[in-house]
Amino acid sequence: MAARKRLTPVARRLRAEMTDVERLLWSRLRRAQLGHSFTRQFPIGKAVADFACRRAKLVIELDGGQHAGSTEEDAERTRMIEAHGYRVIRYWNSDVTGNIDGVLEDILRHLSIALD
Repeated sequence: MAARKRLTPVARRLRAEMTDVERLLWSRLRRAQLGHSFTRQFPIGKAVADFACRRAKLVIELDGGQHAGSTEEDAERTRMIEAHGYRVIRYWNSDVTGNIDGVLEDILRHLSIALD
């Protein structure tokens, strides 16, 4: 719980400074448009997840070009989040901007699996 309190200001700043790709995906996730509630920039352990469906214990992470060389760091971040019982799915920014409907279909598939 203490880690969450320390990350709350970070999460607030990240919500205020969302990238264009995060805004695009959030515009389709917010207000339970997929039938499930999501939160953005959600502190989990020592990480702040881009998006999370707490009910399904599902985290969505968006990766831009800066992540191309940080696969080990991303894997460690995924392990930290998964240690809290969440499943992590990742999408490249280019997938979100170029195929938002396909990304949303994939998210719905993961939600279905998580809630079975």
